[in-house]
Amino acid sequence: MALLQIAEPGQTTAPHQHRLAVGIDLGTTHSLVATVRSGRPAILADENGALLLPSVVHYQLTGNEDNLTPQTVVGHKALEVAVSDPTNTLISVKRFMGRSKNDIKFDHPYVLVGQADEMPAFVTAQGRKTPIEVSADILKTLRIRAEKALGGDLIGAVITVPAYFDEAQRQATREAAQHAGINVLRLLNEPTAAAIAYGLDHIDQNQDPVSDEERIQVIYDFGGGTFDVSVLRLSKGVFEVLATGGHTALGGDDIDRLIVGWFIEQTGQANSSPAEQQALLKAARQAKEALSIQENVTVTVNEKLLTLTVTVFEELIKPLIDRTLAVCKRVLRDAKRKVENVDAVVLVGGSTRIPAIQRSVEQLFQRTPLCTLDPDQVVALGAAISADQLVGNGKDGALLLDVTPLSLGLETMGGLVERLIPRNSPIPIVRQQEFTTYKDGQTAMLIHVLQGERETVEHNRSLGRFELRGIPPMMAGAARIMVSFQIDADGLLSVSARETTTGIQSDIVIKPSYGLSHIDAERFLTESFKNAQEDKDLRNLLEAKVEVERELMALEQAIIQDQDLLTAEELDSLHVSIAFLKDALNTDQLANIQACTNQLKVHSDAFAAMRMNRSVSKALKGTSLTDWR
Repeated sequence: MALLQIAEPGQTTAPHQHRLAVGIDLGTTHSLVATVRSGRPAILADENGALLLPSVVHYQLTGNEDNLTPQTVVGHKALEVAVSDPTNTLISVKRFMGRSKNDIKFDHPYVLVGQADEMPAFVTAQGRKTPIEVSADILKTLRIRAEKALGGDLIGAVITVPAYFDEAQRQATREAAQHAGINVLRLLNEPTAAAIAYGLDHIDQNQDPVSDEERIQVIYDFGGGTFDVSVLRLSKGVFEVLATGGHTALGGDDIDRLIVGWFIEQTGQANSSPAEQQALLKAARQAKEALSIQENVTVTVNEKLLTLTVTVFEELIKPLIDRTLAVCKRVLRDAKRKVENVDAVVLVGGSTRIPAIQRSVEQLFQRTPLCTLDPDQVVALGAAISADQLVGNGKDGALLLDVTPLSLGLETMGGLVERLIPRNSPIPIVRQQEFTTYKDGQTAMLIHVLQGERETVEHNRSLGRFELRGIPPMMAGAARIMVSFQIDADGLLSVSARETTTGIQSDIVIKPSYGLSHIDAERFLTESFKNAQEDKDLRNLLEAKVEVERELMALEQAIIQDQDLLTAEELDSLHVSIAFLKDALNTDQLANIQACTNQLKVHSDAFAAMRMNRSVSKALKGTSLTDWR
């Protein structure tokens, strides 16, 4: 009797075969790789038993002058030579990912080359190395570690990124993974990954997991180079990110730099060489870690003994902590939730080991934050669970709904922005809106894609432009152009435009050559609140101008066609009123424009009535009364 081979839907038909998938936390200071074994996520160690891989790459040339061989060292061994060879040892490269040379304002010891508006490259002993190539070397090391530990080739990986990474930074991460030979199953926001590993494990055991009651969780992620905070809602098995915010360049590295600044202030001697800077940063990191478990630490700087106390340390970092708390408050407002609505706060990232940060978070949210899992590991563990689900090994988990951090739209007449996807919209998402032509006989349309929260083009960031050509020549307003915005699960944006009568279509995938700086991301949000009323007034003014210009264009065309209906005096009055209105359009006084528009209507309405009568007369000409019975 033959046996039937049975497999769960979506899983491999080979019995007992486990599909190899991992979760990778590509961090600013450390990176990790994890997988699910026997139903539980676990971090994979290297041959020496180390779990954390320092996100450090050293490029060197070995051999004699006649036969130099490039050698790339990643991780702990690379970190050991950071002080002696800082220019060839690249640290915190994540801060450079997807960003232009102009965006890089923070201190670093590297020589950067490239155009100001492009992603720069580092000058090393092996030549130019882009941030993507450096990240690829880190990812390749993690891939090799995973394949050795699991005994086979990987099907794919879920790679985490900060929630505030924009399209360029996400695309750069994906390209780095491809260079490393990794199939990317999904780019997952770091707070969401933490929620998968942490939030689902902390549901009240007395609560039905599919009940209508929602649970609100805040993920406070303060890592080595980035800060993110997200508000998530778990309801009926759906894990939804209600709102997110943060900085792509705020983290433990900045705390280290503040300590270095204190060192220099105490010694009165600035250190300019890259080797001295790296030595001070190393001492600062050691002091920071020591102060998490003791009251003071003694450091030797420039042959001088310095004692840094917890009190002084907490005063130094208070401005950074306050910035993170301000983001928390803003994100709660965006999520339309209050502190008392929060059921749990999860701490993620190595910087959350600092007691002052833990106390500040507890005071803000009025509850003890969850930190039972290692804050350095929780993101990788969540990514591993997600990867395991995506390849069909485990049971389906919660449905994940991430959000887009900034609004997306396109330019319309008058320099205005029409938003198609508001910020904090769940992704993946597709939004469509119909637009039309502005002028008679218009056969092409420029689609200008923008990102930001302000009402006008000049105050937002341009993501890309493309043209839709071949529009049938019609009267203004007759054409129908359907514009579609689509954001996939990785947060990557594509835009298309289609003329509905002919089916002619054009599209673009947004892959800018540089990323949004954290300063701009913060500025877009803060200025949108600060200038809300001003933007509203400006939008009303510009919309009124566009409408008046359209009406003037139609009126002037009508005068050319039917001016014989007017007496010389009536025609002169129309021209005078038109001139007054055009002068008013050159001002920014809405009341003046409205007054001149009303004055013109006195004459134009009478002219419109005359034209209507003529049209009716033409339509009735040659007909008799009996034709209408």
